[in-house]
Amino acid sequence: MNKWLFFLCLILFLSLSISYILENNATPAITYFPDDEKSTFTKAESNLGLFLPKGNDSYEIVWTSDSESDKEMYLRQDASLLFDNGRLRGVRSTWTQDTKQIHIEEKLLSEDSSFFQVITFHHGEIHYPEDQIKSIHQMSSDHLYVIDSPSTSLDAFKTPEDKFEEEWENLLDRTTKQQLLYHWDQLFTHFSIDSESYLSVPLTSLVKYNSSPLPSMSQEQTDKVIGQLWEGVYKNYIIPAVNTENSQLQSYVPIVLFDKDNNHLLVLYELNGKKHKLIQHYSI
Repeated sequence: MNKWLFFLCLILFLSLSISYILENNATPAITYFPDDEKSTFTKAESNLGLFLPKGNDSYEIVWTSDSESDKEMYLRQDASLLFDNGRLRGVRSTWTQDTKQIHIEEKLLSEDSSFFQVITFHHGEIHYPEDQIKSIHQMSSDHLYVIDSPSTSLDAFKTPEDKFEEEWENLLDRTTKQQLLYHWDQLFTHFSIDSESYLSVPLTSLVKYNSSPLPSMSQEQTDKVIGQLWEGVYKNYIIPAVNTENSQLQSYVPIVLFDKDNNHLLVLYELNGKKHKLIQHYSI
């Protein structure tokens, strides 16, 4: 009897242990490791498109992200954020082991004219013998203007092709910018930040640093800073956002502040009513 009781307890313990491991690895952290010069992404892209209208007052946005590395990796992760007129609309995070491809696809119902922006961080972790770990990363982005006005037919474009679309582009850009500047100004005031001491870059604009270095830095140094930046953003912004129901998700495009003395960077954002400041000291 004691023998059977022992085996039952052992099985229960193993079941609980496996359940615990699976639960706590459901969203593994993105961790920056030294760049792997032997590996690269053969594909890294995000895309926004207009799906068929769902009625007179709504339409669907198709949001996709695709990435492929040149070889299978121990861990592949993609995290994608969608903003609507500067407001966070959705977050998707996917990870897979022993693969080189990741595909994310979502359809979101929306209404009214909007300026949509998406930015995705593609990450790969490579394990070598003797516990040597390296990584690769790349960003991709896309945008889409949607015109949903009672006086015109539904229209969507990425680059305006006529004066009508140019006017809508200017209107949506201006509306989004004004909303974000007001929001960021509140964060600067709350944390007593002197904006003149920093280079301010919206999170949605970071993609330009894939191939353009930060001021007074090499591209290699920039890649390290950006990789470590996303490590912090993933842990402190993306994971909490993923764990929030879309109906309760409240946030705007975070603002990244690069110290002009090249000592550190800050990330300011508000998530679900709470203001946050992340700080990352450079080790370049």
